[in-house]
Amino acid sequence: MASQPDRPLPDEHARSRPRNILVVDDSAVARLIVQRVVNDTKGLKVAGHAISAEDALEKLRTISPDLVILDIEMPGIGGIEAMPDIIRESGNAPILIVSSHCREGAEASIKAMAMGASDIVLKPDSPDANGRFAAVLTEKMCRLTDPLSSGKAPRNIAGRTAPTPSPHPVHCLAIGASTGGIHALSIFLSSLRDDVTAPILVTQHLPADFMIYFARQLSAISGRKAAPARDGQSLIGGEIVVAPGDAHLALQQHEGIVRVALDRSPMPSGVCPSVDVMLSSVAEIFGDTAVGVVLTGMGRDGAHGAEALARAGGEILAQDRESAVVWGMPGAVAEQGFASLVATPAELAAHIGQRERTVR
Repeated sequence: MASQPDRPLPDEHARSRPRNILVVDDSAVARLIVQRVVNDTKGLKVAGHAISAEDALEKLRTISPDLVILDIEMPGIGGIEAMPDIIRESGNAPILIVSSHCREGAEASIKAMAMGASDIVLKPDSPDANGRFAAVLTEKMCRLTDPLSSGKAPRNIAGRTAPTPSPHPVHCLAIGASTGGIHALSIFLSSLRDDVTAPILVTQHLPADFMIYFARQLSAISGRKAAPARDGQSLIGGEIVVAPGDAHLALQQHEGIVRVALDRSPMPSGVCPSVDVMLSSVAEIFGDTAVGVVLTGMGRDGAHGAEALARAGGEILAQDRESAVVWGMPGAVAEQGFASLVATPAELAAHIGQRERTVR
């Protein structure tokens, strides 16, 4: 693969040292390709290689990586199976899956991200694809190791103390997320009490082809019915409606019945599906009986919608920077003062359960 020019990392002054990358792959060719990309990226360095998950766990006794690049299919323990141990032994370093296996089925990708992977890059399937692979891998490595975009840099954010619960029951729960969101959603939904019976809307930045598998994963984790949104369907209490990858999840109300109204209007941010559209639509219909939750993700999608919902009397909750893979989206909400609680996904879910018990 041709050498790529140095690619500066975002806000290079925020870095005091090169970021360490551990590459875990049983293929010597794959390790070499990834190493070349890392070496051509200013501010990153390969701190070690491992040829299996077991080897990676051994290496982690002496290496403290800022990012682990992990293959899925390897001899011995598979990458997905070993992921919880790798995350623990690496000190919660982000995991970037680089695999050809995910190309064959989105279900493997969703499972990997639900287990804690932060993002996925498909291995190139031909020499012609090497350039594109290098560009995508570089962008994702830089984003996941940047202390500013990940929210690891110091920020003055108030609010880990739970606010006084709203006097209104929750009639709609709307959740938005992006990078690292599948894992955060898994924690949030598995921590959500069964007696929270409001309809749940989810906007997660994913390609359309992934959505059916994503919905199945949410259903398995939460024990609730979950499916991609259909235009015109009515909201049902306790069920999860997932924004499709090619449309925004908006709502409309007619004769007291709230239905899905898929919206394909382009957004200035270029994001589709958009958390802003979902939260703004929820604000118009549910107002102070709605709760909006903004989880880990890059960028600012959700900040405008969170403001609209907060101004309508709804409650806004945001994931904290310590537990977020990328604190862009929840950070934007928190820094503008829209969030009444900034906490881990499990703590946010517990707060909603407490609010429901209080108002009953």
